[in-house]
Amino acid sequence: MPVISTRSINPDSLSTLIHHGIDPVLARLYAARGVNAAEETEGKLTRLLPFDSLKGIGHMAAELADGIEAGAHFLIVADYDADGATACAIGVEGLRMLGANVSYLVPNRQKHGYGLSPAIVEEAAALSPDALITVDNGIAAIEGVAAANELGIPVYVTDHHLPGDQLPDAAAIVNPNQPGCTFPSKNLAGVGVMFYVLVALRAELRKRGAFMQQSPGASRHPLYQGGKEPDLRCLLDRVALGTVADVVRLDANNRIFVNQGLQRIRAGLASPGIQALFQVAGRDPRKASVYDLGFMLGPRLNAAGRLEDMRLGIECLLASNLQTALPLARQLHEINQSRKSIEADMKEQAFALLDESETANRHAMAVYHPEWHAGVVGILASRLKEQYHCPVIAFAPGGPELEGSGELKGSGRSIAALHLRDALDWIDRQHPGLIVKFGGHAMAAGLTIRKADFPAFQKAFEELGKAWLSPGDLEETIETDGELQADEIRIDRIQEMERAVWGQGFPSPQFQGDFTVITQRLVGEKHLKLEVSLEQNRFEAMAFFQTEPLPEKFRGVYVPMLNEFNGSTRIQLKLNFWEPL
Repeated sequence: MPVISTRSINPDSLSTLIHHGIDPVLARLYAARGVNAAEETEGKLTRLLPFDSLKGIGHMAAELADGIEAGAHFLIVADYDADGATACAIGVEGLRMLGANVSYLVPNRQKHGYGLSPAIVEEAAALSPDALITVDNGIAAIEGVAAANELGIPVYVTDHHLPGDQLPDAAAIVNPNQPGCTFPSKNLAGVGVMFYVLVALRAELRKRGAFMQQSPGASRHPLYQGGKEPDLRCLLDRVALGTVADVVRLDANNRIFVNQGLQRIRAGLASPGIQALFQVAGRDPRKASVYDLGFMLGPRLNAAGRLEDMRLGIECLLASNLQTALPLARQLHEINQSRKSIEADMKEQAFALLDESETANRHAMAVYHPEWHAGVVGILASRLKEQYHCPVIAFAPGGPELEGSGELKGSGRSIAALHLRDALDWIDRQHPGLIVKFGGHAMAAGLTIRKADFPAFQKAFEELGKAWLSPGDLEETIETDGELQADEIRIDRIQEMERAVWGQGFPSPQFQGDFTVITQRLVGEKHLKLEVSLEQNRFEAMAFFQTEPLPEKFRGVYVPMLNEFNGSTRIQLKLNFWEPL
């Protein structure tokens, strides 16, 4: 049974925020998430961390500028998830705005696997690039960069993943997590790193006299013939999408990215691809929220990389008008519907594989089925992690590129108490050769193993879980922001909460309270609609996917929301958890 806990609040931070005019309830929420100053809640672009402390960014900007002046052909090598797709899209569009000749290549998950592999370098070389730029990958591409170097093609790595013991021999690397990088935020998504590179490149070109009328420079490049400096803010809607979809920690810097992107979308300034994705998702961009980016747009974009080819998603994000973007967005929507069906079948098979008596005592789980789809195992791992509250890695056959090799592709999701990439690194050191390759983050990671080694890996992963995790670590805790007085639940306050930026590492608010059920009935055959009493005040409430009636009196964890119907706006409480009083 989950345990309900209340987030602690720094009283000094709370007092400071209220003193500077922050609504008392909002101030409670911010103070409980480590916000100490009102400026941190503003989300202004001027407060974005400067690019200067990103190691290698000045060198990369200078070399890219040299390439632009020389008319070089840059080829971006992307990744097949939403972060890689958005990073590629802003890279292509931003570099073109800055005068570059640029095209892109994205690996196919099933055919090529992840990252800048020697096979991808071979395909890239056929396109005659003068240089390769990786986005959301490359920090682990030792062999791929070496292959490019042998062909005389320099590689510029932009990435955010944790590096291994060895760095690739790239022409330049920009990654906040590389050794020696003093950039204060280590939580940038790949799309955030690429945006910073574009900002640094624009600054370098500006320093060289680009964008100036009658520049004295001798270069005949159009940048030096006078013209308006490109406004890179037009890329922020896609920076926001990639940042949220990649589930990186929303520290103060990332919240600025997301806030700025959402503001542009709400103001009608979204790119055609983002507009089209909102349209096919049936969402109103004027009310765009983090939920829309993470749960409506992100999955539709990710579906292309999971099941087909992420070029479809990138082309949607690069579309110059809505007429071009809409058919692409509709295809993404249809692929996502297929993904949901595959996921449902895999989930049913997974539960059939897992014995409840066994899972009750497991500290970490590795699961495999020969019929699973390699593009969907990450979602399956996430669902199982939520169900059993322990780290899970799900495996599937490796796809056509590994056919006959006897290798499996795995994708894992973890809980807060276990750093998944560090766990895989430990297993790799303790059992040399058991893992073919791996990479990732604290909460998510990917790996390849041999099919014959699955039982050994399964045992090693479970043993690691037992050694690294305590029973308390495996106990699910539901964190809330405490209780709200009935008169504190107001429409204007809920509107403020819904427009704020919440997400990974900066969780969306939820509250707890003691309720009495007045009425309850089933709607849509699978949801429970209630009228409940809180401190003698009546509220409408919903318990989604709940068919059994709730007890007359219960303690509930809930999110106050707004329900708009027939032109009227009413408060509705979404019940996330309940236990009888």
